[in-house]
Amino acid sequence: MLIDTHCHLDAAEFDTDRDAVYAAAIAAGVGRIVIPSVTANGLNEVKNTLVRYPACRAAYGIHPLYVAQGRESDISHLQRWLATETPLAVGEIGLDHFVKNIDPVRQEWFFVEQIKLAITFDLPLILHVRGAIDAILKQLRRYKPRGGIAHAFNGSRQQADEFIKLGFKLGFGGTITYSGSTRIRELATTLPIEAIVLETDAPDMPPAWRKGGRNSPAELPEIARILAELRQQSLAEISAATCRNAIAALPGLKESA
Repeated sequence: MLIDTHCHLDAAEFDTDRDAVYAAAIAAGVGRIVIPSVTANGLNEVKNTLVRYPACRAAYGIHPLYVAQGRESDISHLQRWLATETPLAVGEIGLDHFVKNIDPVRQEWFFVEQIKLAITFDLPLILHVRGAIDAILKQLRRYKPRGGIAHAFNGSRQQADEFIKLGFKLGFGGTITYSGSTRIRELATTLPIEAIVLETDAPDMPPAWRKGGRNSPAELPEIARILAELRQQSLAEISAATCRNAIAALPGLKESA
């Protein structure tokens, strides 16, 4: 079995063929699909996806790229939601300093408030870290949440080691399938296997053979095969290790197995 630790199956890109996308993933050997929300208004859409697709599990949070359209009261709404639902994690939350037109102060406020919620409910985090790794590490050291996953990790080895020290796994997906992604491929090859989880970020971050197209969770086995090739391990070893790591990062996966 493989676990896709980050997939937006609720996204509009799947509205025309979501059933088929899910069925293809299950047929390919993907046994669990983690769906993080991105807006307060989208919480119910994620929940509805869980009802329809039994292998899916939820994380609930407000993505940093959507805080501009959000309201401070969304934090209270999320708090009530976390109190009544059973999510794996608070996510997708974090900071994005790559996109320049979103107020970094507002991003940080939403990020910190959601870290506090994760601590209140004793939940791990699913982090968006693009262009903002050091700023995120600063807040993690300050508040000390229980860990989780740094999604789409693209930092340095030193930054990777800092996340690992703080109890986080690192998410790798389609990026490792590109021969030109030398730094990411080097990290995927040399980091302790205990630190790595697999993800697609579908419909985004397509692998090399889907470049420019829509990603899907059914691509995860081939991504896993490439990771096995890079690390000179068997696919069975990679599948088993990354599943163990996903459950360690998101313990609710074990309870729902």
